[in-house]
Amino acid sequence: MDLTTRYLGLSLKNPLVVSACPLGLDVGNIRKLEDNGAAAIVLPSIFQEDIESELEEIEHLVALADAEALTYFPDHLAENAGPKNYLELIRKARTAVDMPVIASLNGTSRTGWIDYAKQIEQAGASAIELNVFFLPTDLTLSGAEVEARHVEILKAVKQTVSIPVAIKLSPYFSSPGTMVQTLDKAGADGFVLFNRFYQPDIDLENLTLVRDLKLSNRGEIRLPLLWIGALYGKVKGSLAATSGVQSAAEVIKYLFAGADVVMTASALLRHGIDYMKALHDGMVADLAEREVQSLSQLRGSMSRGKVADQTAFDRVNYIRILRGGKYVA
Repeated sequence: MDLTTRYLGLSLKNPLVVSACPLGLDVGNIRKLEDNGAAAIVLPSIFQEDIESELEEIEHLVALADAEALTYFPDHLAENAGPKNYLELIRKARTAVDMPVIASLNGTSRTGWIDYAKQIEQAGASAIELNVFFLPTDLTLSGAEVEARHVEILKAVKQTVSIPVAIKLSPYFSSPGTMVQTLDKAGADGFVLFNRFYQPDIDLENLTLVRDLKLSNRGEIRLPLLWIGALYGKVKGSLAATSGVQSAAEVIKYLFAGADVVMTASALLRHGIDYMKALHDGMVADLAEREVQSLSQLRGSMSRGKVADQTAFDRVNYIRILRGGKYVA
């Protein structure tokens, strides 16, 4: 059985990719993930504001210190801050494993996106995933301005590096499909659908914001499944599915919809690194039962353009479901 696939122009041994999460901070974990079947990994995001905050704190301490106090500061203190640790993680990971190592970048300014993308490429990353975590809570921003910001970021990074660049998007555009096609024309090598934004809750006892991020559940597969199915065959860039992967069943569904790769983090955080083997072996067993010889046999066969009844993706089927009373608890 041929499980190989291509993502961002990279050849992968299978479609299972570890999405950005804390597991990727440890090279030992990265090795184990590969041993258990992972075909690529996206490292946790490097955040521009964290780096700049750290450097500003160092500058502040140095400015306050007198000449004698400065002698107690470690040599090259500023050089050891900033992105150095992240870049070293990329180097070590590339040396430790054979699978592609994809860096994740979250910037806040054009300069930040460009500078850190350049350093990430120099460190040896196989590709860059742009984690455009941008919540347009500024109510003066129009939808067109938000979309233009994404295009500008992508073009700036693409002009800076030669390695493949994917962009991780939210589903909250007025027309997600058109946004993907616009970015595809602007040169994106792939799309990760979808980003799960931080959404605060309220602690009613202490009247404070609850700052946490809940792990995804299998019910969250439906929105990315819809858009991957709609976009399959409509863009040149790769399609990566993320959110809701809890078992091999979700992996197979995403492949049927048209995903080139399927990413997961929540399942691994819930069940441990070894669960990657369960996902891999479950996927192989399902494909074997279907007598699939290569992923190309099923990929996209349940996409919007391939199903006989396209209303399954559209409004008419929604109306039928409501009238028919078919609900899932």
